Amino acid sequence: MKDAQRQAYWKANIKLVTILLAIWFVVSYGFGILLKEQLDAIQFFGFKLGFWWAQQGSIYVFLILIAVYATMMNKLDREYDVHED
Repeated sequence: MKDAQRQAYWKANIKLVTILLAIWFVVSYGFGILLKEQLDAIQFFGFKLGFWWAQQGSIYVFLILIAVYATMMNKLDREYDVHED
């Protein structure tokens, strides 16, 4: 892999990680802490949404983020021909 390709691959990797970390921050800190009071006004499966989101919803989002990261990195690896197939 050439140096320019290596830098482009790393830049794409950092961009993906930054986006996913931003989503993670908003979901965990924003919804779970900062917006809890507003979300508690909504009922979800018999629970206040703020409580449910802090306890369960954020975990589901984290699992989705893991799957998205794995999928996007596999795609990126194939694009830059560094896949392990």
